[in-house]
Amino acid sequence: MAIAGPQETITAREAGLVSCDNCGTLAPLGSRAVCTRCHATLHSRRPNSAQRVWAWLIAGIICYIPANLYPMLLTNTFGRVSEGTIVGGAIELFEYGAWFVAVVVIVASVVIPVAKFVVIAMLMLGVRYGSRLSAHRRMQLYEITEFIGRWSMIDVFVVAILTALVQLGFIASINPGPAAVAFALSVVFTMLAAQSFDPRLIWDTLEEPQARARR
Repeated sequence: MAIAGPQETITAREAGLVSCDNCGTLAPLGSRAVCTRCHATLHSRRPNSAQRVWAWLIAGIICYIPANLYPMLLTNTFGRVSEGTIVGGAIELFEYGAWFVAVVVIVASVVIPVAKFVVIAMLMLGVRYGSRLSAHRRMQLYEITEFIGRWSMIDVFVVAILTALVQLGFIASINPGPAAVAFALSVVFTMLAAQSFDPRLIWDTLEEPQARARR
């Protein structure tokens, strides 16, 4: 959190304030350890936030690799089992003329997860080494990443629906493949990485240059 002044940006910590992670209530820094509204523990910065973000992010990337290599769906038709990966299924949809569905699958299963990996890593590197992007722009990227996280499960939802509906015994049946579990874990780990990130760290990069400028 930062307070915009006419000439410079002052962070809440520089102003002697700390905000509650749960409800956003402001309190004087160091005056109390518990929020007066929701009784959550107050931290100027979340302890070990960077370590948790990197741990969840790496776990998400590791799970995303088998999610694309192994089959997402196992289709059994008259005893013949066919396997379909995420990208392979999207290509088949293109061939069948289902362009819109194919684009949705590619965006939800490939573009969004990869973009989340890149953005979270970029935010962490920006906190550590600085960034050419302004703090406001990085906050916008963080908020977008956190918002779209819930939509990354669309593939898992589709697999669950198909598995529940298409169970016709020997004639036809659809079952989730190993990639479904890996993809679900990857999405969950990435969401945890985004939630573990403390956006207040973005504003820390402004404190030292402004402190030097006041001297």
